[in-house]
Parts: sequence; structure tokens; C-alpha cells
Amino acid sequence: MLNLRLFFRTIVVALALLAWPGTAPAHEVPNETTVLTFLKPEGTTLKLLLRAPMDALRDVDVPVREDGFLDLPRVETPLRHAAQLWITDFVKLYEDGAPLPQPRLVNARVSLPSDRSFTSYDQALAHIRGAPLAEETEIYWQQGLLDIEYEYPIASEASRFSIEPGLTRLGVQVNVTLRFLHPDGAERAFDVHADVGRVELDPSWWQAFYLFAKEGFFHILDGIDHLLFLFALVIPFQKLRPLVVIVTSFTVAHSITLAASAFGLAPGALWFPYLIETLIAASIVYMGLENIVGANIERRWWLTFAFGLVHGFGFSFLLGERLQFAGSHLVTSLLAFNIGVELGQLLVLAIAIPALTLLFRYVLPKRIGTIILSALVTHTAWHWMTERGAELTSFPWPTLDAVALSAALWWAMAAVAVAALLWLFSGLVRRWNGVDPTPVASDRSA
Repeated sequence: MLNLRLFFRTIVVALALLAWPGTAPAHEVPNETTVLTFLKPEGTTLKLLLRAPMDALRDVDVPVREDGFLDLPRVETPLRHAAQLWITDFVKLYEDGAPLPQPRLVNARVSLPSDRSFTSYDQALAHIRGAPLAEETEIYWQQGLLDIEYEYPIASEASRFSIEPGLTRLGVQVNVTLRFLHPDGAERAFDVHADVGRVELDPSWWQAFYLFAKEGFFHILDGIDHLLFLFALVIPFQKLRPLVVIVTSFTVAHSITLAASAFGLAPGALWFPYLIETLIAASIVYMGLENIVGANIERRWWLTFAFGLVHGFGFSFLLGERLQFAGSHLVTSLLAFNIGVELGQLLVLAIAIPALTLLFRYVLPKRIGTIILSALVTHTAWHWMTERGAELTSFPWPTLDAVALSAALWWAMAAVAVAALLWLFSGLVRRWNGVDPTPVASDRSA
């Protein structure tokens, strides 16, 4: 009898759960969200116009009609709530380094996904302040766009402004397209991620210098392939004279191609980064193999120069993305990035050279240690080279049109000029080293 009652109670509970009104499924976070923004200082007011997809705004009590479309006459209050919940509290603006107070939300409206008014500041402002959508417009919340106009009080339109987008909660990856309209009429465009940190909209020269010096310093420390190349360079040489020549040749070489890329002289084809990454791995393989058979100072410095040209293109991929933050200080930023890279290299060498010296003095004979370490380096880089080479082969061969032939001719002439300079400097290098070019395998003093 007891089991029968328990059975009926279970049935009743199960039916009650099935009959219970369900809640709407949780709104998933979009994988990728794009936010469009304009910033313009005018007198004592800084205007921020922002467009975000409503699909990214969750946990908002949305008024809808019986057919499921937005109830547009009653949507203004939820719009302002969504703006406060997802945008106002997270976008931070600064004037001359000082945070600005909370903005005044002037307008908030729904726009159709087909609207193209955010192509310019004037069109976007006129659209936001224009007539709202007709009440009979049929649009779901997830389909619409939220357009907002903010006003920040500022001391002067001539101040230097910066912004922290801080919109990471709007999606897994949030891209912010930002256009800053300078009081003198110039317009500066940025394409940043929401978690990029503070962006200087009109940086001074020292702000640009600090930013790019820091970028260069940490880029060399984060680039495991560049670090491995440096390590392969110094394994056979711990004395100052050969190291000065080798490191200087690498520095001069990557500075040349880094500058060429910054001024738009590098190929812009999609396959080019894959080619450079493959060649970087190949340069490490070669250096490792040369260490094993016996490194030669005469050959090492000009080979390092040649490979440095390749590594300079590798550095330029990050620099090209970051140059949007240089403002009007392109040359300063390029110089600062180079200085940062050199400081990072010096730090690596300051650690690697004493470590190798101690290893070869107390643990392994120099020749045996050089072979073992170089074999490990070569093995690692060989896998990188084959993997990157496989990705490179997925691209079709480039078309040999007039533009490609012209670019190839330009780079061929540049290569001839560089080769001539290397030949001229080779005598100076010999005199600097003070020894005949002999293999390390037979020269215990190298």
C-alpha cells in the first residue's frame, strides 16, 4: 500500500513539473560582436555616439506585442536601462589622464539592421536625433540595433583624450570600430578589441614612444621563435667581439625591413605572413645545423644579417596592427619599437650568455654542449618549419602581373645594394675580430 501511494505521488509530481510554465532559454553570448563609435569634442562637451547590436544586450525586460515584435511606443525605458546596464558603466573616458564623470544619456533609439547612418558622424547624429521607427514596424529585439548619444563635460576641446572601451561582456570577441574627430577637422580611425586597455586618441610623442617601446620589448620576449633564433646565434660564441658583430648585424637588418613594412613597402598578400613564418623557422634550423658542423664568424655575421631581414618582417606584423595608436608620430613610434626590441634582446643575451658559459665550464665540454643544444633547437624549429610550410602550400601561386613584377624588381635591386654593402663591411668585420675566419670546431678560443 505504501509503495502504491509513493508511485502515485511520483506521477503527480512529474505531471506538475511538466505543466509548470517554462522560462525562456538563457540568451547566449554572441561569438563576435562589433560596436561602432564616434567621439567628437565640441567646446566643453565630448560627444560619444555608439551603435551596438541588441542581440548582445541580455537580461533586459523587453516590452513585446502579442506577435512577438517589439512594442516600440514602450521601448524607450528598457533601452535606457540596457544602455546603463551594458555600456554606460563600462566605457571609461579620460581628459589629460583624468577620468571624466558619468555621461548624460541624451538619446537612445532602435534602428533597423539595414540602417547605414553610422558611415559618418553627421549622419549618425542626425539619425539618432531623428524620428523614431514607426510604431507598426515589425522588428524583434535580437534583430535591432541600439543607437546611443552620450555627452561628457570636459574642460576644453583641445585636451588630450583617451578611452577604455570595456565592452567585453557584449560577446566572446568584441571589436570596437572607433573614429575620433579632432577639433582641427582631422579624423583618426581605430579598430580595437574591447579589452585593449586605454587607447590614447591623440597621443603626445612621449606617450607614443613609451607605448611602442613597451610593445617592442614584450614582443621579443613573447616571440618564442625569435628567442630561439637568438639562442642559436650565441651558443657557439660567448666572447664579446664576435657577439657584437653578430647581434649588430641582426639589429641593423631587422630594422631595415621593419621600417620598409611600416612605410608600406612590404607585400600585402595573404600568403606573405605564412612565408615569413616558415622562413623564420628555416633560419633557426640552419643556425642549429651550422652550430653542429662548426660555426664560422665570417659566415655567421652576414647570414645573421640576411635572416635578420626576414625576422624584421615578422616583427612588422604586430607593428602594422599597432601603428594605428601612433597618432601623428609614425617615425617616433617606429624608433621606439626598435629600441624596445633591442632592450628585449639585450635582456635575453644577458641571461643566455652567462648560463651557457657556466654550462660549458662546469657541466659539458663546449663542443659537446654546442652539439646537444643545437640539435634540440633544430628539432623544435624543424617541426615549426614543416607545419608552417604545409599552411603556406594551401595558398595558390601568386599571379605574375605587372605590379608583382615591379615589386620583385624593386626588392631585387634592394638585395643587390645590400649585398654590396655587406661586401664592403666584410673587411671591417675581419679587422674587428682580429682573426682569420676559422670554424669553431677547430678553434678553441672562439
